[in-house]
Amino acid sequence: MVLDSVRLRFPHVESLQPRRHQGFVIGRLLEEGDRNELRWLFATFGREAIVDWWQEFGGRQLSARSRAFWSPVLGPTRGAAPLAAQLWPLA
Repeated sequence: MVLDSVRLRFPHVESLQPRRHQGFVIGRLLEEGDRNELRWLFATFGREAIVDWWQEFGGRQLSARSRAFWSPVLGPTRGAAPLAAQLWPLA
């Protein structure tokens, strides 16, 4: 069961299917989710899947603020793309 507040975070997705949109859902909720949404996220996907996503994509798909917040919880990421600082100096 998907929380109503989670559905509201994806207004452009007609029928949110968490498993089908797993990476998108994880990224959006790690960036913007509130306490209940994060609880749902970890209960739905499990810590291992979230850590896998974090290590693969967290460095590139989350803001610097979110990376700093989640890093002590989820461990190190592979980091941002090599040219990211030059292309997006505020990232």
